[in-house]
Amino acid sequence: MDLTAAHWIYLIAMVVIIAVMICRKNIVVPAVAATFLTAWVYTGNLATGLSSVFNASLVAASELFSIFLIIALITALLGGLRAMGADQRMVLPFQKLMRNGTTAFLIIFGVTYLISLFFWPTPAVPLIGAILLPAAIRAGLPAMAGAMAIAVAGQGMALSSDYVIQVAPGMSATAAGVDTGAVADRAMVLSLITGAVAITMIFLKIRKQIVAPNPALLEAWERIGEDGTLVEELAEAKIEVGAGVGGSGGSGGSGGDDKGRPSIPASGRAGAPTLDYGDDPADGVPVKRAKLFSVLVPVVFAGLVVYMGLGKFTSLVPETTGGDAAGLVGGTAALLLLITTITLDGRNSLETCATHVVDGLVFAFKAMGVVIPIAGFFFIGNSDFAGRIMSLDEGETAPGFLFDLVAQVQDSIPNVPVVMGLGILLIGMATGLDGSGFSGLPLTGSLSGALGPASGVDPETLAAIGQMGAIWTGGGTLIAWSSLLAVAGFCRVSVLELVRQLFLPVVTGLLIATVVGVLIF
Repeated sequence: MDLTAAHWIYLIAMVVIIAVMICRKNIVVPAVAATFLTAWVYTGNLATGLSSVFNASLVAASELFSIFLIIALITALLGGLRAMGADQRMVLPFQKLMRNGTTAFLIIFGVTYLISLFFWPTPAVPLIGAILLPAAIRAGLPAMAGAMAIAVAGQGMALSSDYVIQVAPGMSATAAGVDTGAVADRAMVLSLITGAVAITMIFLKIRKQIVAPNPALLEAWERIGEDGTLVEELAEAKIEVGAGVGGSGGSGGSGGDDKGRPSIPASGRAGAPTLDYGDDPADGVPVKRAKLFSVLVPVVFAGLVVYMGLGKFTSLVPETTGGDAAGLVGGTAALLLLITTITLDGRNSLETCATHVVDGLVFAFKAMGVVIPIAGFFFIGNSDFAGRIMSLDEGETAPGFLFDLVAQVQDSIPNVPVVMGLGILLIGMATGLDGSGFSGLPLTGSLSGALGPASGVDPETLAAIGQMGAIWTGGGTLIAWSSLLAVAGFCRVSVLELVRQLFLPVVTGLLIATVVGVLIF
């Protein structure tokens, strides 16, 4: 197809959007403006250009709503567990295993990864910061080492693969026009390689800083930031628990009640109320219920992973892929929410369950709503969606602005898979500079779908690589204005120093994972 003026507008808009991302600014305005101009110039109809702005968001919302729904259900379930106090009890047993700094480092890394894999890093940071981190400090682990372990495991490995909830793979795959399961599988492998390289480099660097267990270490750590600087820094950044995509916030450290039980800040703002969980009937929540659900929920979700694994690698059960996997996780979360609220609230469960669902939907749209108009712009570059967005007549060939542009230069694209993989990685990292990690996935996914065939690399692999770059950067390991600020706040370390310490291990891991991914997939 010959290039039109609309194609050039689309290309210029993409360059502008990437530049705005690099400048750490929100790209909703340029995305909406670009959608309007592209549709108006292509159709020559001002009214169509205006309606295309609405249609683009509508198409994007219809394609991505399953993602919003699963986020809402998982968040609602977490709210029910938090009301019961079961979320804290999930990690309390691990305190007893922290005999020294090395075991503490490994336990914090492992527990953070598991919690973040099933619930995103949102609850991981306050839970680990309030319950496990003090025990780790007392066991001889430096606070900076704990912060790096939390960031790599949660904001890095777990969020970049998002293997269980599959929000990130779903967005990447939708934009690339490929199967979600394939992107998720590749992203999981790449995230494990990146994380293994990064955490190994970190441990080799900090192992000499680990000292013998001593209660005085905890006392000294608790005195850090008593002037309120960390709390003020978090408050000024307006980061709250659950704020941002996959992020979380918190105060400068953990506290406790008069019985010595840890309490988790409900907000990252200074002076925020705490969530205090009772552990006896007099406190309102019988301890046996909290203990039961602290075991039941992880076991059920672990069972889902095993079931999906059996379907993928054996013929014992049907394979669960794409939307089916998301539906399985979302449906299970909904049923667990019902059981949790009925067990806790009895007759009042009808109201509390609905409240948790509403809270989950509010969180989902706060976290992901900004992605809709952005995705709408990149969807108009795909011929599968462009016709619906611009209300073209039935039978009229829809343009694929992005794919048409790539087709014009495909002969100039280097047929070197590693070079293409590294290029998509860098683009993904650039999109992550806005501090979100998810807003750039429509771009990296679209580019992967367009450039993959021309470069000889599977679009699924490129989409997974772009996802790695975007989320490891913006999700909270390489920039200080992301949810990494919350990790630093809970661990009471400098966020800028944390970024400096993470940069080399994470970037090395991403480069190795990209090369390996291109070669093996």
